[in-house]
Amino acid sequence: MRPSSLPAPFRRLAWSNLVAQSAEQVALSAIPIVAVLALGAGEGGAGLLQTALTLPFLLVALPAGVLADRLPRRALMIGAEAARALALLAILALGAAGTLTGPLLAGLGFACACATVVFSVAAPALVPALVPPSRLGTANARIELARTLAFAGGPALGGALVGAAGAVPAFGLAAGLSLAAAVLLVGIREPARPAVARRHPWREVREGAAFALRHPLLRPVLVTQGVFNTAFFLLLTVFVPYAARHLALGATGLGLILGLYGLGMMAGALLAPAILRRLPFGIVVGTGPVAGLAAALVMALTIRLPSPALAGASLFLLGAGPILWVISTTTLRQAVTPPRLLGRVTALSVMTQGARPVGAAVAALVGGLAGAEACLLLAVALFLVQAGVIWASPAVRLAGLPKRTGAPQPASSRPSASRQPCRM
Repeated sequence: MRPSSLPAPFRRLAWSNLVAQSAEQVALSAIPIVAVLALGAGEGGAGLLQTALTLPFLLVALPAGVLADRLPRRALMIGAEAARALALLAILALGAAGTLTGPLLAGLGFACACATVVFSVAAPALVPALVPPSRLGTANARIELARTLAFAGGPALGGALVGAAGAVPAFGLAAGLSLAAAVLLVGIREPARPAVARRHPWREVREGAAFALRHPLLRPVLVTQGVFNTAFFLLLTVFVPYAARHLALGATGLGLILGLYGLGMMAGALLAPAILRRLPFGIVVGTGPVAGLAAALVMALTIRLPSPALAGASLFLLGAGPILWVISTTTLRQAVTPPRLLGRVTALSVMTQGARPVGAAVAALVGGLAGAEACLLLAVALFLVQAGVIWASPAVRLAGLPKRTGAPQPASSRPSASRQPCRM
């Protein structure tokens, strides 16, 4: 995919996304490693920490969606990156002073995650304003490829920094990357959008939710995402303490194994354009949930065969297959959603990551009572459910990308207009 095939403002957005995702991944890999190896957190403590890190997806996504449909999306993203940099600098200062505690780490990590949610809602909603409709699939693959580079390098780098020099360098690097992402966004000129009449935020949330939950293609996608995220974080939450104890991995080894998830995402993102050209669109949508189930089964196998190679293969699969899901379902959502609702509908998709604290909380409960092995087996069952949901839906029977009919509605349109069925 040639960079010149996409508009220059989008390329700047893609670079900003790469830098922002790198900041997030360095920080997210460093936080649980510091909690386990420096602050002594076990399965239960790690579960509570991950709950704090993922709860903003449940609490902040919908308000962020309303703001993304009201305000310039570029400005929201700049503010989010600046806020994340401030929270990371606070972690750095506490770590350097030797006063970092579990609750402080969780609280500042919560603030970082709030910024991540705002960025995650605004960025996909901005893409259709920068890219023509015929290039949406290519643009989304490019965005996800940038994200995979961050997933590939961020965890390994964060683990290596913590293992070699402690927490301070890792959080300092993440803060610098967040500031760089904000600077890149300043150079984007966002096309003006029609003025939107201000209404009660709850009415705006309901309007976006009604469209997504009544749509025959978007509804099963949202359900599948919710179950997938629960299972994914159930597995991921217990992985660090499980791998440290059962697989005898240290900080550097943990970072390298976690980095295989990013390498899997990179492989999937690189292959995505060719796969989308050669396979029916619906089959591509269904591939990710099946790959997630296969990954969970491989990870459960390490209970009997405690091999770091098997754990790495599981995380690689967990990245390679679901990245096709992200690219295809993001493109689907952008194609069938009216532009004036895109921020709120994207927010619902991001909100499904609010199932992650549920997975983390379940991991804290089940892991604390029965151990990480029970969590891995429960994850297999949940991955089976999410694969069944999407393969029973009409989404997997799509031969190609459906198109939204009709012109975008003006801002003065009555709310009832958005509730008309979307013909495909």
